[in-house]
Amino acid sequence: MITASQKDVILHTLAPHKPAMVGIFGSFARNENTTDSDLDILVDFKAVVNLLDLIGLEQELSEILGVKVDLITRRSLSSHIEPYVDKDLIRIL
Repeated sequence: MITASQKDVILHTLAPHKPAMVGIFGSFARNENTTDSDLDILVDFKAVVNLLDLIGLEQELSEILGVKVDLITRRSLSSHIEPYVDKDLIRIL
């Protein structure tokens, strides 16, 4: 699970890009994270966000949070993976 401080950092960092929905999934959502775990974040944006912006946001969040972040948009999810993401998803916005 993420802390309130981590949640604030995530939302503050994503805010300029107008997120409509933000959630975590994977080991952090299941409270099974270890020191080797990455933080999986699902986000839908109101504004258009290109690939370079997504990569930059991933890097920025990884540096600030001190953990590797995988930032994924709903549109980029494979239909094979989506049910697993939805099962774990904890919305933070």
